Amino acid sequence: MNEENNKWLVVVNPKASIGKSEKDWPEIQQLLTSEGVDFDFVMTAYQGHAISLVRDSITEKGYKNIISVGGDGTNNEVINGIFTQVRFPTTEITMGTIPVGTGNDWRRTFNFPEGYPQLVEIIKNGHVFPHDVGKVAYYNDGDAKVRYFLNAAGTGLNEMVCNRTNKLKSEGKGGSVRYMLNTASCLFQFKCVRIKLEIDDQEVLEDEILSISVGNCRFNGGGMMMMPHAFPDDGLFDITVVKKVGMLKFAANISNIYDGTFVDKLKEVSLYRGKKIRITSIPAHQLLLETEGETLTNSPFEFEMLPKAINMVVPEEVENGKRKVENIK
Repeated sequence: MNEENNKWLVVVNPKASIGKSEKDWPEIQQLLTSEGVDFDFVMTAYQGHAISLVRDSITEKGYKNIISVGGDGTNNEVINGIFTQVRFPTTEITMGTIPVGTGNDWRRTFNFPEGYPQLVEIIKNGHVFPHDVGKVAYYNDGDAKVRYFLNAAGTGLNEMVCNRTNKLKSEGKGGSVRYMLNTASCLFQFKCVRIKLEIDDQEVLEDEILSISVGNCRFNGGGMMMMPHAFPDDGLFDITVVKKVGMLKFAANISNIYDGTFVDKLKEVSLYRGKKIRITSIPAHQLLLETEGETLTNSPFEFEMLPKAINMVVPEEVENGKRKVENIK
């Protein structure tokens, strides 16, 4: 087996942001080179390819520094490549990101800039943040599966919106306006599902729900602040449950989802925190889950927190420790 490789491995998803990543890669490549970043790069060829590329590159070539060029879905595949390799502890691996496009949710918690020169400067500076990672077990046609995620996961309406958005992207139809219209359309078509929610081995809820978001960070769904109090190194998931609510009432509060104030304005919203989560649909197997753009089938879903499991390169130091959480219902 080769020695450790001190170069960065840059993983480029050319299809991210409807091909913007491929178009912009020469500019990003030139900026990395001009800033003296020592790197190799690989291009993904199909959905899920980054997982095997990263896993094999770490295992066979000893890379410990990985850069993801794409969106949240690309980040998710890179994370799963890192967490399914066994050569190095994940705490010895550093991951940087160059977000492409405007719909990236993970970048929002850390206030990443949008310009490529500033993003490459962040990589060059190399300030790392010990970031929590979520692990979720689920069942695909009865077979037990595991997926890891950096930012957030969602079920109910969240998954329906994600699934339809992916279809729009595959047809070359993207953008924040389309995403909002798609959300509104799904809102009036989704049928609430009865679930049982257990947190840290205690049942906390059995009710009909519109959606459940589980996150390390604050945003998902294209800029919706679904977990407004989340802090990505406190060792806890933030869970936002939207119980059955009138569609017109919920639609009237859509704008409040983008600044997080909906958690105070809607009595149907409940907030929780915990290290272990189990979501079961009643009857069983009626729920799907999305993790950063990937649809997983099906419930029960069992979440486990992996605290400070990877080093993420971020723009500036984020205060460690637990954030005071107010207005939890």
